[in-house]
Amino acid sequence: MKFLWLFLLMLPGASFAVIETYEFDSEQLSTRYHAFTHELRCPKCQNQNLSGSNSPIAADLRHELHRLLQEGQSDKEIIDFMVNRYGEFVLYRPRFNAETAVLWLAPAILLLLGVMVLIAIVVRQQRSNLDDEPALANSERKALDKILKQESVND
Repeated sequence: MKFLWLFLLMLPGASFAVIETYEFDSEQLSTRYHAFTHELRCPKCQNQNLSGSNSPIAADLRHELHRLLQEGQSDKEIIDFMVNRYGEFVLYRPRFNAETAVLWLAPAILLLLGVMVLIAIVVRQQRSNLDDEPALANSERKALDKILKQESVND
């Protein structure tokens, strides 16, 4: 019975999978095609790559990708074509430039700020712990000095 439920749960995922019917001249082109469909994002879908999207624009991009590969375009030429047509959004890993610098640098900057805040909190905590120690009254200081003198005489 458990296996039946497991099988039924897996059915919907398989039914929504995209089935490609593109033919390639070589296995290398097919491999490049599948790599691109996993690395390029559907412009319509929020966070879905071309291989997992059933939207019409994703189908058009897969067709365009097939055409570019059959024409012998290089990886760089294909990426440039897609970016020129759909913008940096089409790339899951956008290139580093002035427009995308925030995307690449923000995590490091936020991590650095977090470390600085953590250090400031620890330093402030240590200072407050030192300041919390009660100061000795004059009579206590005199008594302590007397005890220390007696200890140094006994040694």
